[in-house]
Amino acid sequence: MSLLSSFKKRSTLDAAIKQVAQARKSEGSKAEQLYKGAYQGFANVIADHLIVSEALYHWGFALLHEARTQEPKLAIEIYEDAISKFSFCLLISPNYLGAAIDGGVAFMELARISSDAAKPDLYDLAEDFFEKACGIQKGSAAYNLACVYALRGDNDACLAALQTARDFGSLPDEQNILQDEDMADVINANWFKEFMDEVRATPAPEKTRIKDIEINVEPGFKLEKKEDFDYYS
Repeated sequence: MSLLSSFKKRSTLDAAIKQVAQARKSEGSKAEQLYKGAYQGFANVIADHLIVSEALYHWGFALLHEARTQEPKLAIEIYEDAISKFSFCLLISPNYLGAAIDGGVAFMELARISSDAAKPDLYDLAEDFFEKACGIQKGSAAYNLACVYALRGDNDACLAALQTARDFGSLPDEQNILQDEDMADVINANWFKEFMDEVRATPAPEKTRIKDIEINVEPGFKLEKKEDFDYYS
């Protein structure tokens, strides 16, 4: 880091600390605005530090998988911790695709073990993460969005998202889709069966492998299989 950059970050950090002090003396929307400004300042100080983003993502990834092994009460706390790591990762590295997708996955899994009253809000938060992922890389979380829409009973949106997933190479294989509990309410619908018939009749995009990653050459990029990434479960 250059001397000028170091001074700039120091100035940004000092300003953020002052905003926190001001926020503590304020109330309501003014306090909220000051806190948000401070958080953005803190994020700017550590922005572009790839190793920090990597650490946050993999920390969240580990928590996500640990949560799956725990009883619901403890799992809820661990999922929330994982989400905080993914969120912070995106705050300092807004284009971190893995954090956007896995953050949404964490919200979806949290919804499964939460009360019925909490589920709609958790689905909304998952949708926000998946939309963020699609903004980073078009179609990357389209199937995940289809799951959200299926759970809401929004058939038109679900079909459109499935079509996008197919077009951009992010659609899981048929067996995984049919066994996905999030899709359970739609797999017997005529429109879904027609869609799967179209998928079966369409040649799969050409794939190539780079080490342990499969990518679609056309029509778009897809992380298909890698131990450190699990975008569909």
